[in-house]
Amino acid sequence: MNESLRASDAERYRVVAILEKHAAAGRLTLDEYAERVDRVLACVTHGDLAAVTADLPTSEDPRDDSRHLLWAFLAAGIVLALFTVVLTLAR
Repeated sequence: MNESLRASDAERYRVVAILEKHAAAGRLTLDEYAERVDRVLACVTHGDLAAVTADLPTSEDPRDDSRHLLWAFLAAGIVLALFTVVLTLAR
């Protein structure tokens, strides 16, 4: 992507969402997050946006989140099934 191209509002908000994830992961303090959001909203080009996140790891594979969610639901289902069995046997 050409770094001198102008960034859209949607692209700026996408970068803000990325910063939110990094703050939630503990990579940014709330002060750093707020400062970077201000910088992102003032960005004009794609290069400006890239500079705000240059020191952060690139986004992880989105399928990883789905896998974690799948394992969480599977574990919850097993616990629910075991709980049902225990309650049935207790009667």
